Amino acid sequence: MTNVISSTIGYPRIGEKREWKRALESFWKVKMDKEEFLSEMKKYRLHALKKQKELGVDLIPVGDFSFYDQVLDTAVMFGFIPERFRDGDDLLSTYFDIARGNDEAVASEMTKWFNTNYHYIVPEIEADAVPELTENRALFYFNEAKDELGITGKPVLLGPVTFLHLAKGFEKKDIDQLLEKLVPLYIQVLQELEGAGAEWVQIEEPMLTGAIKDIDLARFNRVYGKLQQEVPGVKVLLQTYFEAVDHYEAVVSLPVAGVGLDFVHDDGVNLAAVKQYGFPEDKTLAAGVIDGRNIWREDLGEKLTQLERLLEVVDKDRLIIQQSCSLLHVPVTVDTEDELDPLLKNALAFADQKLEEAAILTKGINQGESTIKDKIIAQKQNREALWNSAARNRHDVRKEVESWEGVTPERSMAYASRQQVQQQFLKLPLLPTTTIGSLPQTADIKQGRQNRRRGKWSDSEYQAFIEENIAEWISRQEEIGLDVLIHGEFERNDMVEFFGEKLEGFAFTRFAWVQSYGSRCVKPPIIFGDVALTEPMTVKEIAYAQSLTEKPVKGMLTGPITILNWSFVHEGISNFDVTKQIALALQKEIKYLEDEGIQMVQVDEPALREGLPLKPEKQEQYLRDAVYAFKLATSSVKDETQIHTHMCYSEFGEIMETIDQLDADVISIEAARSHGEIISDFEKNSYEKGIGLGVYDIHSPRVPAVEEMERNILRALKVLEPRQFWVNPDCGLKTRRVEETTAALTNMVEAARRIREKVPQNSTIS
Repeated sequence: MTNVISSTIGYPRIGEKREWKRALESFWKVKMDKEEFLSEMKKYRLHALKKQKELGVDLIPVGDFSFYDQVLDTAVMFGFIPERFRDGDDLLSTYFDIARGNDEAVASEMTKWFNTNYHYIVPEIEADAVPELTENRALFYFNEAKDELGITGKPVLLGPVTFLHLAKGFEKKDIDQLLEKLVPLYIQVLQELEGAGAEWVQIEEPMLTGAIKDIDLARFNRVYGKLQQEVPGVKVLLQTYFEAVDHYEAVVSLPVAGVGLDFVHDDGVNLAAVKQYGFPEDKTLAAGVIDGRNIWREDLGEKLTQLERLLEVVDKDRLIIQQSCSLLHVPVTVDTEDELDPLLKNALAFADQKLEEAAILTKGINQGESTIKDKIIAQKQNREALWNSAARNRHDVRKEVESWEGVTPERSMAYASRQQVQQQFLKLPLLPTTTIGSLPQTADIKQGRQNRRRGKWSDSEYQAFIEENIAEWISRQEEIGLDVLIHGEFERNDMVEFFGEKLEGFAFTRFAWVQSYGSRCVKPPIIFGDVALTEPMTVKEIAYAQSLTEKPVKGMLTGPITILNWSFVHEGISNFDVTKQIALALQKEIKYLEDEGIQMVQVDEPALREGLPLKPEKQEQYLRDAVYAFKLATSSVKDETQIHTHMCYSEFGEIMETIDQLDADVISIEAARSHGEIISDFEKNSYEKGIGLGVYDIHSPRVPAVEEMERNILRALKVLEPRQFWVNPDCGLKTRRVEETTAALTNMVEAARRIREKVPQNSTIS
């Protein structure tokens, strides 16, 4: 009798309590030598593999682990190392230099991984590049799992077509000649894995869920046909995720042994295609029926029904049960959350619980529904208890949202007119200098927050500590010479969690961390109920900062789209309705700030672009909703109140019209790390409002010279008017040390001063 098996696409690498992060940062700070670092990382890898085995996973991934980022892993494995980093004699040091930069060279660009909050390092590849296999990391991890734990794992590779699709530095017409060079190296990797005893190899090609063309399908056929021809002894599982595949029949007909499909975020399209067109009898279907991106327990009965529908088309021995995507996007385990309300906790499933769900469903399919009936009932009851709670059914919140039905929020005065009004109030110089929001979160700052959380400090002691740091940095910013100041966000642990803690409808965890980029982890709030504001969230600290200076201090808020996209959101109502609830709460907060004399408010939307659906047909509605939510939060302000926003690490060219429609008075966008390439977008698109293109990369510890920032400003002024240009870093400065921050901002202000001397003195600013 044949059986269905379970698998995992990928598992979180950070550890239950971010042990991975601490080891990584200790190594960077030279508090841990290379040998100890590698030993620690091995321990975390093996622990994760052992746990998956104990939780009942039949086919366990190996090679999904990374020291920083899986795309960077692939680039370095195949020798795609930017020329400015090729002098290094240690591959591990070179690897981190590419990601973080060094004293001589700027780091490679970083951007969002499809429509997630995970960031990858963009490979830099020239058309005449000659790749080489520097290390077969998939083989290393496969042998490690086999030798240390007796696990015959499923090696994981990023597919060559998607890898090149994500890269930069060559013309798209050159992709075929690069594939000709790269595919033989994939063949070598697979041959070595075959020799070591690997049966399945997962090759991920998530671009298949985007808007691919016939020429792309032809490439996939050539590439995977070659792999199958040269390494017939290895079964390739072609893995997709995040949406339904385009061209279903063509994709499932590709020359591979199995295809992984997302049955959660596909809007039913993948399932309908399987039912309508069938599934090849010579292939295995890896069915992603468990949500890999959200944290709610599944309706196991519903999922069992879905699997039974698939079994009408696919035999048991050709079906794998798994999550919809890598579990990299969710926290590790609910088990450590001993302070959560049981009503909520019992409805949650983090990575480990999702593995358990896969094992339960596998048992139900193989041994019959009766063997898991108690699990189905218990899980359904836990879900419904939360779904029917008072927090999920607030009529006052729903009524306020309904009151805006059919109303289009707009500023009372057009931009050109209100810009003049704002300048009369703010009296800013040409090329005003500012920062994005946060200032260094030192060990003392973090310790202060812990002292409050653990009850060692009273509220008044903590507030005095925060005000002391605000005062220090207001003084420091004035000494540096910045034109628009910030209070520093010392009271904020995270730009989303902080606001969620002050809003109704949110819940928080102790250890539910998720990797965002490198060692940077975030702890997304859980939106489990209707969202409402009951009292001011930010006024006390920002008003205090403004009282210390004659210069304007920006109020700092996180926008509605970003709060939504960077939270785990309940499934009771539409995401758009939840976003409107958040926007109305922010609308009230901005009014509180205005009442305290704050004339400049920054409402950050770094996650706006990342939430853009992969399918073009869904994008227009998403962008309309995003514009509506932003304007719902910001459009009720006075004419003299200047609204700023900030976006980072995404491809913005395709949404320039949307950025304009937000009607923010000033927008700041990352530009330095992408080496100013976004500037070309402003050559193609007219933009009249205020804009700051980041003049230096804050994710690298290096301090750029004045001349380097001058060049970045001048490059921007080739396509933007001096009157509209702001000078600022790429992003917030919370991860940087005080010395780095002070030196870099001092250089930035000096660069702006020098440029002011070169532009017409009668220019006006936005």
